[in-house]
Formats: sequence, C-alpha cells, structure tokens
Amino acid sequence: EGLSRGGVLVTVTGLTAAHYDQVLDILDDEGTVDLAEREESWRSEGWGGYEVSPHATGARTVGSAVGADGSYADTSSRTGDESIPIVEEQLRVGKRDTSHGRVRVRAYTVEEPVSETVSLREDRVELERRPVDRAVTDVDTAFQDRTVEAEEYVEEAVVSKEARVVEEISLRKTSDTRQETVTDSVRHTEVEIDDERSDTPYTTR
Repeated sequence: EGLSRGGVLVTVTGLTAAHYDQVLDILDDEGTVDLAEREESWRSEGWGGYEVSPHATGARTVGSAVGADGSYADTSSRTGDESIPIVEEQLRVGKRDTSHGRVRVRAYTVEEPVSETVSLREDRVELERRPVDRAVTDVDTAFQDRTVEAEEYVEEAVVSKEARVVEEISLRKTSDTRQETVTDSVRHTEVEIDDERSDTPYTTR
C-alpha cells in the first residue's frame, strides 16, 4: 500500500550483526516511515486494508464490490443509497533532533624542557705572601696573637616552580531559532458529476 501511494522501499542485503545498528541509524537519518503510524492514519481516513485498496483490486465498476475472500459480487441491482468517500490529506509537520557532531575538550599534562640563564657570583679567598723589609711600627702590634680569616661564598641556582592558571576553556551551548518552510504535496479526492438531466454537464470540486 505504501508503494502504491508513492512511497519508496529500500532493501539492504548482506548485513552482518556489527553493521545492523549502523544501517538503521543511516536510514533513520534519511527519514524513514513508521508503518504502524502510517497505517493508523490511513485507517482513520477510511482505508480498509490493502485487499480492498484500488491499487490491489484494480479498476472497479460502480456495480461491483470485493468480498473478504477476494471475490467480486455484482451490486448493480442493489437498492439503497451509495456514497463515495471524499478523502483529503492533511500535512502535519513535526520536529526531531538530529546530531550535527559534537565538541570534546580533553585536558592532559605535557612535560617539555625549558631553560633559563642566570648569573652566579663566586667569592674566593686567595692567600698572598709578599716579602717586605721595614721597621716595626705601632700599627704592626708585634708579638701579639692575631687571627685573620675570610670565607668563600659561591652562588648556586635554586629552581622553584609555581603553577598558575593562564587560560580557561569551557563549553557553552547556545540555541537559535530559525524559520523553515516545509514544502510537500497532499492529495484529495475530486468528484466530477455528470448530471444527465440537464443539457450541460458541470463539474464540482
């Protein structure tokens, strides 16, 4: 019935269990039809099943009817009123979420070598002995115990580390609303009435 109403049937063969869900996702992204929902919609419009559909039974004369077993009966001699259902399709536009990709931020630690140049000072003590020949003065303080000392100093590089926050990265979702016009076609039943009681036939739609 779906094919006879202009639908398209897609068949995928040679599938493995690993590809089954992937193929279903691809078909769903392209807009598959819920057959149970479509059937319910058709039946609400008066459809009685494919066995009585004009696509299955072919062209029918006004005076014939199809039975449950597929047989045809002549009803031209029946009495009573006969009616033709006027069917009109209505367009219903829904919405669904479709993934357009994702953004993932992953933080990890990377260690890289760095170098820094620093000037270091060294204080060294050198012992000097030089020969002299002069008379002793009061400044020399002869024959007294004396101690003279000097200490060497050497600067060494000291490394310390400080962790500082230099940038922040976050994900923020924003939503925009856009208008989209959906164009499709709907079908309806048109009735042409030939009134043989008048000289000029007319058409009512």
